[in-house]
Amino acid sequence: MTRLLRWAAAGGVILALNAASACSAPATAPAPSSQAPSVGPTRSAPAESWWRVGSVTGALASGLSTPWSVIPLAGGGALISQRDDGAVRELTAGGELRTVGTIPGVVSGGESGLHGIALLTAEDPAVLYAYFGSAQDNRVVRMPLLGDAGALALGEAEVVLDGIPRASTHDGGRLAFGPDGFLYITTGDAQQRDAAQDADALGGKILRVTVDGEPAPGNPWGTRVWSMGHRNVQGIAWTADGTMWASEFGQNTWDELNRIEAGANYGWPVVEGEAGRTEFVDPVAQWPTSEASPSGIAAVGDTVFMAGLRGERLWQIDTRSGEAAGEPVAALVGAHGRLRDAVALPDGSLFILTSNTDGRGAPRADDDLLLRVELVPEP
Repeated sequence: MTRLLRWAAAGGVILALNAASACSAPATAPAPSSQAPSVGPTRSAPAESWWRVGSVTGALASGLSTPWSVIPLAGGGALISQRDDGAVRELTAGGELRTVGTIPGVVSGGESGLHGIALLTAEDPAVLYAYFGSAQDNRVVRMPLLGDAGALALGEAEVVLDGIPRASTHDGGRLAFGPDGFLYITTGDAQQRDAAQDADALGGKILRVTVDGEPAPGNPWGTRVWSMGHRNVQGIAWTADGTMWASEFGQNTWDELNRIEAGANYGWPVVEGEAGRTEFVDPVAQWPTSEASPSGIAAVGDTVFMAGLRGERLWQIDTRSGEAAGEPVAALVGAHGRLRDAVALPDGSLFILTSNTDGRGAPRADDDLLLRVELVPEP
């Protein structure tokens, strides 16, 4: 195939990779499992810059069925995962919507199904990673992404990591390649609350692995676990200063935005929200569950954008040196219903996925939608 320049969403950091130019390793050779893959240059942003939602420039795609994750591609296209039918859809640069393929083995039910997708373009062809619920567990697979933009297809799936606990709720499921090139995986407690406090269990964690699913070098316990004590993380992103952030569903009281640090314990199920206990890390910001129920997040400069499901809004959280800088600001309140994902684009705008066909929303005529949202600098 003709090797194209593609943009891959990595938790809100936009990575540009071109096999014919900037990669430090040959494009035809996969990255060794003992180290991070070459990810090329990242989109730069001022060390300290804050942003606000401007205008919604329209729906790029409509009629999506339970969309969960979106990856921007070069030239204005995108890949979108659909939770309940396991399909990966391609939005072409010309605005057409087509099915790239269906992930084999997806078993949907409740909140489980096909969740996060992430794209590794340091290999030729590029490789799509997907997190989904199977009949036995949650797992991550990878597939070559074949063909050219506008006519992409999925190759044979290979299991990268299995054995992640699965349930009808609390399945986590976000994937993102971090600035270090390793794959980050969020898992829920899958209704096994105590698993979140078990360092040897995969549930209730953020995992950090190589492209082959092995523990990444430098992980705090020498296992795949990066952080623990999580209930249900569905969003991860990195601000311009390199800080990692995660959005987390609370139970009945508090939803959270957390600054993620290696080896840290975020308290679930012992605590929910701010507790002030030295053995646990308190959230940087928290919300009543009625105002958030957060899923995907994006970061532009030093502002985190957090999509709210039950809250039906996009939260804007300015940060400085790993802390909140001022009070969170809500945007798009009720305008588009439930919001599932937010992804930063290389032109400084956002993709926003709605989630009104997920069984908990009130679908509108054209739901679900992929929206493009302009951003403006905060003075």
